[in-house]
Amino acid sequence: MTNVYIAGAAVHPFGKHKTLSAADLGVSAAATLLADTGVTPDAIQAGFVGSVYGGSLVAQRILQRVGVSGQPVFTIENACASGGSAANLAWQGIAAGVYDCVLVVGVENLSAFGGGTLPLTTADIEIDQGVVMPATYAMRAQRYLFETGATVADLTNVAVKNRGNGALNPRAHLRKAVTAEEVEASRPVADPFNLFHCCPNSDGAAAVLLCSEAFAKQLGRPTARIRASVVRSGQFHTSYRDMTWPDITDRTASAAYEMSGITPADLDLVELHDAFAIAEFLHAEALGIAERGKAYQAVADGEFNIGGRVAVSPSGGLLSRGHPVGASGVTQLAEAYWQLIGTAGDLQVPNAQVALTHTTGGGIFGVDNGACSVHILTAEG
Repeated sequence: MTNVYIAGAAVHPFGKHKTLSAADLGVSAAATLLADTGVTPDAIQAGFVGSVYGGSLVAQRILQRVGVSGQPVFTIENACASGGSAANLAWQGIAAGVYDCVLVVGVENLSAFGGGTLPLTTADIEIDQGVVMPATYAMRAQRYLFETGATVADLTNVAVKNRGNGALNPRAHLRKAVTAEEVEASRPVADPFNLFHCCPNSDGAAAVLLCSEAFAKQLGRPTARIRASVVRSGQFHTSYRDMTWPDITDRTASAAYEMSGITPADLDLVELHDAFAIAEFLHAEALGIAERGKAYQAVADGEFNIGGRVAVSPSGGLLSRGHPVGASGVTQLAEAYWQLIGTAGDLQVPNAQVALTHTTGGGIFGVDNGACSVHILTAEG
């Protein structure tokens, strides 16, 4: 296979952008990326846009406004893994030698829903009975606390860490550090979560330029190599399910480690899907960067801090950066790219050489999650 590289990234800052459509946000990110890299629209051989609620043909509505018109263009919906899935398909096309230069965009405007929990699919037995994502993650949290001896204070440690990181990120939705007391005083959402244990619904967009090695050399820009790109779906069954073990993350990450030849011990930073504070514990353990049942201790001991053993969500994660669902996976790749080329500013992880990004989501009956994407990147040169 042809080696695949990221050679540029751009993010429209996350937040509440009620006057902008999903297409407007996507155009902002894509146009900034093309201007920054100097790549002309006719050099883009294909476009992949991840979005859940952006509407029909959102990819065409974005890319034609930046001059990418006539090329093959695809809109990818795969729940919270939509952006990561779009990147995976772009990676496949370049790795197979079909394309040399591909534009990937992730976009969402959740302000259109006016607040509250995100609408989930209909005709699903669990959703018809009232299941929403905060309640699902709250059940996972209750079981994890029961089995491990962790406490709500440990969940609060995740929120404090990630909000502290996000306070340094000019692209983050929530740019204010919080204390443990402020987290605990925020309003209840779903026991044991308070508001600050939950990610905000955000609007935003991100774009990354994926290219072959030959195109990257011709472009002459700093690059990071994508050593692995893997997407998996949930395995359906109706028997007992361990709510403290995200099997889909374990399977996806295991395939990525095998593909890349990289191990969890090699990672310098991880951008994971911390939609709720408990997710950092669950996914860190499934990704192999913490012993099962011990991730809460790693957070408490500072092992996941910037400058710690492995920086987890140095960008602020979903808890601070926000979660415009289609954009999250692409933004993670942008943040990892900047880390690996050494331009992450106040967020910079010292001597970052290896990064992993992870998104998972989609609550449907019979699976732990609908889709999961994992990418492993390394610094080049």
